This record gives sequence, C-alpha cells and structure tokens, in this order.
Amino acid sequence: MTIRTRFAPSPTGYLHLGGVRTALFSWAYAKKMNGEFILRIEDTDKSRSSKDAVEAIIDGLIWLGLNFDKGPFYQSKRINRYKNVIQSLLDKGLAYFCYSSNEELDQMRELQKKRGEKPRYTGLWRPENITQRKMTIPKNITPVVRFKNPDRGVISWNDQVKGKITINNSELDDLIIARRDGSPTYNFSVVVDDLDMEITHVIRGDDHINNTPRQINIFKALGAEIPVYAHLPMIHGPDGEKLSKRHGAVSILKYKEEGYLPEALVNYLARLGWGHGDSELFSIKEFINWFSFSGCSKSASRFDFEKLKWVNSNYLKNTSSDKLCLEINNRLLTKNVKLQGGPSLAVVCELLNDRMQTLEDLADGCAMFFLPIDQIIPLSKIFEIKEYKKFSYTNKEILINALTEFINNFPIQGDEESLTKHLKSILIKFELKMPQFAIPLRLILLGKSQTPSIVEVLGVLQKKIVCQRIMKALET
Repeated sequence: MTIRTRFAPSPTGYLHLGGVRTALFSWAYAKKMNGEFILRIEDTDKSRSSKDAVEAIIDGLIWLGLNFDKGPFYQSKRINRYKNVIQSLLDKGLAYFCYSSNEELDQMRELQKKRGEKPRYTGLWRPENITQRKMTIPKNITPVVRFKNPDRGVISWNDQVKGKITINNSELDDLIIARRDGSPTYNFSVVVDDLDMEITHVIRGDDHINNTPRQINIFKALGAEIPVYAHLPMIHGPDGEKLSKRHGAVSILKYKEEGYLPEALVNYLARLGWGHGDSELFSIKEFINWFSFSGCSKSASRFDFEKLKWVNSNYLKNTSSDKLCLEINNRLLTKNVKLQGGPSLAVVCELLNDRMQTLEDLADGCAMFFLPIDQIIPLSKIFEIKEYKKFSYTNKEILINALTEFINNFPIQGDEESLTKHLKSILIKFELKMPQFAIPLRLILLGKSQTPSIVEVLGVLQKKIVCQRIMKALET
C-alpha cells in the first residue's frame, strides 16, 4: 500500500505558521514512508477564495522545500463529482432533503436551550418522520440535503497523536452536506476527496477533531476504508493565547521578506509539537528519518520569536559565502544600495554574519559599508552629532590634523596588526582617547556611531575607500 498524505488549505487567507506546520508533518511522513504528498485547494467558498491566496500557498510551500508529488487539485473543479455522490446517498436513503427554514431552526435551538439540552437539529425531516407525521413538503422553501447520521452506537478511532477517541453517535445531529444552492459543504467534500485521492493518513490540527466522527460516518456510508487520523496540537503565542498577528500569525512569505532562511524555519516549526531527544538543530534529512507520531506532543506548543531568531542565526553562520552574498546582493538592490566602488561584499558579510540573526539584519548592516560618496557626513556636521558631543568631543583643529595625518600615513598593508599600530600612533601623537578619534571616524566612514570595531572596519574598507571618505568629509 502506498502511503498518501495531503495538505488541504482553504485559499481564503494567507498560509500561516499553523498551516505550514501541518503541511510539514504531512510531507515528512510521506517522505519517510516513500509515499506521496498531495496538495488540494479547498476553494468551494467562491466569495472568499482568491487566486492570489492560492499562489501564495504554492509559493510558500515551494520556498520551504515542501514540494508536493501530486496536485494542486481544486475542489471547485469537482462539484459534479460531489453532486453525484450526494444523489447516490439520497437514492440509498442515507441522506434526505430538509425543508426547515432558518427561522424554524432558530426556534428549535432556543427551545432546546431552555430545556438545558445541546442545540442540534432534531431530524424533523427524516423520511420516516414525514410518513409517520403525514408532513407536507412546503413549496416555498428550497431544501438542504442532510446526511442521515446513525442514531445509535459510537465512533472510535485510534488517533496517532491523541490516542483512542470515542464519540457517541447520539451527540451528533444530521449534518448538512449540500446547501440550498446545491453546493457541497466542507465535511462532505473532504470525505469524497480523501476517498478519491486514496488518502491513507489525514494529518491536521486538533481543531478538526470534532469533524472526524462525522467524516468517519460518511466514509462508512460510502463503504470506503477509513484513513488513519493524526491530530496535531495547536500553536499558541508566547502568552499561551491563540496565535494572532501580534504573535507572528502572518503569511509565511512575510518571514521570507524579513530574512529568515527556509531551512531554519522548517527546523523551528518541526520542533513545535515534535521532538527527538534534546536535538534542537537538525537537517531536513534527519527530520524525515526521525519523524514519528510518537514524538508529537499532545499539548499545544508556544511560538517563540527569540528561539526562531536563534535557530536562524545558526543557519546563517553555516550558509556558504556564495549563497549568502547572492541573498544579500538581492536585498541591497531592493534598498537601492549600489555596490560599485565599495568593499568586497563577501568580506563584509564574513565580518557581520556572526553578529546577525536574519538576512534582513545582515543586509542592513552591510548597507552602511557601501555609503555613497555624496552621503559622507561633512566634518562640520559631525561636531553637531549627539554621539560625538557626548563621547568624543575634542578640539576641531586637532581632529582635522589627526585625520589628515591618519590618511597620509595609512599603511599599505591592511592587516590587523598594521592598522592597530597606525591607529595607536595617531592617538599618542595627538593625545586622543580612542572614542575621541574612533567615533568621528565611524561617522565619516559608515555614517553610524555603532559599528564593529574600528580596526575591523578599516580592514574591510582598506586604504583607497578610507582615504576617499575622509578626504570628502574634510572638504567642508
């Protein structure tokens, strides 16, 4: 038997962390079992579904490396199939037309609430009731179609994450499987899709547990084999509340924009609700080999931005120089940062990489090394900058002479030892403390007072760029 899992998002919004985690676990299990991972788009809600959302879902999965073996299949293109199955259930007496108006249903629920009962449909329009009560079919009401749920017995399944779950059929009412306009409902369409696509394992969030007994009963009515179910715990925010935008419940592609590496995000999401010993960092191959439902947690996990940044920073450190330079080059282009005439991007990335947590952080850090010559801060304005006044204020004439001497005798060798020796000689000759000279030097060379050590900065920029920028600052 070929193992088949599926990811079936609704294109009514963005692909968020919870959906990606579900897709990841479904994909990993299929890969581990040499099976197939299928993408299905549940787009029957025409008013809320959008083409842009579909594209974002597919782009997000591809970016993360969660390539699907089959699909995408669209529910909107399978409407005739659903209608045929509904008609088959009607013909077999396993479904029926319900003519209850919305007002009647509201009255039914209110009466049940007053009696302290669980609000549910009573089965009023079941065929046997029509006969026994000699009910007349109203002509002014378009009916829905309801599935005739078993009255007795229980529904049990061995959930791969939660364990054995049992629900009494008496707790379930007759589910609507076709709306008044003839369109199929979610719980029905899902069953037909899983049946036709031969899905063997349904891996999804535990917010779907209440749907499972209804779907199992429909499977049984269709004489189909019931898939294995695994319901994953939800992802909460750091405060334990439902994940929201303020916690990070945004489009997965937003994380791409913010500079997270796909392999780092996959690693982090894998650890949300699953574990393999104390392993925190692992390759995708290791994750596939290690993945099992027994390693999944039964309780909700908490999303932690700081942990994600830590994971991402580790992956950044191990990213090849060529790949890193390509990523940063693309980001600098979008920021209109021109690299011509600047230092080696590879050298700048190497200097900053260990200090940064995301690609966006790294790109922002690199940008200051490519400061355009026309944006060099004139020395006259540097004296007005708060950081200079606070930490390094000194006589203007002394600073000009020190800077002039600094570039006139700048060592041809740009190694750390030569640069350190040259810098110390300037400090001694002009009786300056390090901040008095280093801060204005940073402001001139990079436009910022907070940078890596001044010796590291000088080593990256080297003599030509250092002299050009200092000379430009001294012009005014």
